[in-house]
Amino acid sequence: MSQKLALIGAPVQSGASQPGCVMGPEAFRTAGLAETLRALGHHVEDLGNVDRRPVDDRTSCNPAVHGLNETVGWAMALENQAYEACQSADVPIFLGGDHSLSIGTVPGVARHAANGNRPQFVLWLDAHPDFHSLASTQSGNLHGTPVAYFSGQDGFTDAYPELAATATVPPQNICMMGIRSVDPSEKQALKEKSIDVHDMRSLDERGVAAPLREFLARVEAAGGALHVSLDVDFLEPAIAPAVGTTVPGGATFREAHLIMEMLHDSGLVTSLDLVELNPFLDERGRTANLMVDLCASLFGRTVLDRPTQSH
Repeated sequence: MSQKLALIGAPVQSGASQPGCVMGPEAFRTAGLAETLRALGHHVEDLGNVDRRPVDDRTSCNPAVHGLNETVGWAMALENQAYEACQSADVPIFLGGDHSLSIGTVPGVARHAANGNRPQFVLWLDAHPDFHSLASTQSGNLHGTPVAYFSGQDGFTDAYPELAATATVPPQNICMMGIRSVDPSEKQALKEKSIDVHDMRSLDERGVAAPLREFLARVEAAGGALHVSLDVDFLEPAIAPAVGTTVPGGATFREAHLIMEMLHDSGLVTSLDLVELNPFLDERGRTANLMVDLCASLFGRTVLDRPTQSH
């Protein structure tokens, strides 16, 4: 089925420690994301890059926190852009940029879903749960905070934008897969919530299909909108080196493609983040090309459709 897709660049790197994610949106474009999706029969409009809003009055009691004003400026701009894009496109695709961009994208799509009386769900494909508050983060890297923020946890008042009830995703509507690097404070916080967390041991034991199928059944039963947030570090670093937070033992090529193919089959995905691509750390575009290939699987490319690579 042909869909109207909107590409939105989010050249955010204020939430990370290593520079380079600012180049992510252009790397996705250079790797042919738009052309690949059009070849699958979709109408694709590239809306260009979002402009960060000026913010200069945010502070945190945690001295480790850095890039707060800039990150909040990106979040405010992206929340508005995400909300507007959902009104004109079937699926907006946000090209990152570090994962702090989800501080804006997820509340924006959730606000739109609420307007249509649909509950918002989030599939978080990441090595990290990103469940820190501003007080608990030791690194001060704000790409480690989005899930705690958009699920309505404490610790963001007067720093991040005030989160309306309609823009909040309940913890029970969040599913995490691929988790394998969790700080102690995050582990404790996750224990107290009802987030569905599947770490790599769980996926080793059960595979990716069973837990994903269960989650998708819940989304469908609720008539929900589904936002997918795909971090490069969800993948095994050997196949996706272009990320500043590599963690060994990630998803394999086939596991990742199976997830994308199942998401396509479900017909439930309403928005997508592609994040943490750092072209400065890539090998001749290898990771960018893989991310585009995964996106193609999400939008209908099958194994039999995939072109054979030259040897």
